[in-house]
Amino acid sequence: MARPTVVTMPGDGIGNQVLPQAIRVLEAVGFEANYVHADIGWECWCNEGNALPDRTIQLLRKHKLGLFGAITSKPKKAADAELKPELRGKGLSYFSPIVTMRQLFNLDVCMRPCLSFPGNPLNFIRQTTCGGFEEPQVDVVVFRQNTEGLYAGVEWTNPPENVRTALASHKKFAAFANTPGEELAVSVRIITKKNAQRICEAAFKHAKKYRYKNVTICEKPNVLRETSGMMEEVAKQVQKQYPEIALWSTNIDAQTMWLTKNPEEYGVIVASNLFGDVISDAFAGLVGGLGFAASGNIGDEVAVFEPTHGSAPKYAELNPSIVNPIAMILSAAMMLDHIGESEKADRIRKAIADVVKEGKVRTYDMMRIAGGPKSLAQGAANTVQITDAILVHVETAIAAFAR
Repeated sequence: MARPTVVTMPGDGIGNQVLPQAIRVLEAVGFEANYVHADIGWECWCNEGNALPDRTIQLLRKHKLGLFGAITSKPKKAADAELKPELRGKGLSYFSPIVTMRQLFNLDVCMRPCLSFPGNPLNFIRQTTCGGFEEPQVDVVVFRQNTEGLYAGVEWTNPPENVRTALASHKKFAAFANTPGEELAVSVRIITKKNAQRICEAAFKHAKKYRYKNVTICEKPNVLRETSGMMEEVAKQVQKQYPEIALWSTNIDAQTMWLTKNPEEYGVIVASNLFGDVISDAFAGLVGGLGFAASGNIGDEVAVFEPTHGSAPKYAELNPSIVNPIAMILSAAMMLDHIGESEKADRIRKAIADVVKEGKVRTYDMMRIAGGPKSLAQGAANTVQITDAILVHVETAIAAFAR
């Protein structure tokens, strides 16, 4: 197989700290690749008025494979205030570069595994009827439609007259007809049958490949009758091709309750953009939080893999770094799965599982203590140290395999 080129986009804050650790682990399992750095994020916005420069777009278009760290996003006024003086007043608008990337390359399938590693003190536990405690195994994969819904970016504050006229054609808009334009903000939730079908098919294919017993469509069709209704109807049609896999339907609000009652009963979950974002973070909270939350953004040609945490600027300047790199490392393992290197990916996940179970090396979040410089004095491992521990287990596994 040709040596792949991976476009590395550390981005902002702790992205610059966790992405290099993922590359160390990739190299340790024998993944041979060329790595090309690409600029993205807040510094690009401030200096260029564009958080996703064209040079980065061209690298992704050429190499089709990316690893992404994290970005900083701020509200409109704060974003405008941090532009270089010569760029202000030119009509530039900040828009999330990862959202732009997803739409530009049609990275419409977002996959977010939520897997609990035994021994992780952050795992969800519940009380039994006899007064004891149990720790259910959580193994959920959320498939989130990545380019539509409320994240499509079709929105206005003070909508233009033609938009107001169109809205007024709906009888429900009568309640807002006299609202002054500057006091009115509108976001449009867009669902297309084509992309609803694509995300549902991806969810069922994954469930069949990995022998999950059920797929849950998580929406709100009793209220959002048109958009969530379409998602649910498409899921029902796709399920007919997979009669051995049960289709469950839950409302997003109820699902956030049920996931803390019986999370082990769920397998694959499919949802539109915002609801998929919500439910994947909720399940991530049961398996260790955002320090363990990996994701892949997958299109027909381009795929970008990223942790779902943010840039955590309050920790970005600490030396040594204290943040947990496991989500980034798991994202790199997802990349390996995507390109057919699943054996190497499994070794990475096994090494992480061994470190977590052993419990000797833990970052501050795994110790349930506050972050900051003092956490190291309390016994927390820094970012490099926990990566070192993972590498030891990777090397042990490789040596055993060689024998």
